[in-house]
Amino acid sequence: MKACIEKYNASDDAVFRSRALAIKEQRSTLVKEHLWVLWTDYFKPAHFEKYPNLNTLFNEATKLAGAGGTKGSLDVAVADQLLAKIDEIADIFWETKKAA
Repeated sequence: MKACIEKYNASDDAVFRSRALAIKEQRSTLVKEHLWVLWTDYFKPAHFEKYPNLNTLFNEATKLAGAGGTKGSLDVAVADQLLAKIDEIADIFWETKKAA
C-alpha cells in the first residue's frame, strides 16, 4: 500500500493513478483480512495473557488498514503507521513460534 501511495503521488497519469488507487484499496482489504485471521485463528488466550497489548495492536492495525487508514488515505505516514503496527504483531508472532 505504501508503494502504491508513493507511485500514485509521483504520477500525473490519470489512468495509472486510478489503477494505483484501486490496488491500494484491494491490498488494504487483504491486510485487514490477514490480520483478522491471525487475531482470531492463530493467537490463543495464553498469548493474550502473555502479551496484554495484543488486542490493542490488532485493533489499531485493522483500523489503520480500513477506510480511516490506508484504504481511505493517500498519506504515506498512515501507511508507515500501519507497517509499524504490523511489525509489532510480527515480533510477537515469531516469539510465540519460538516458544512452541
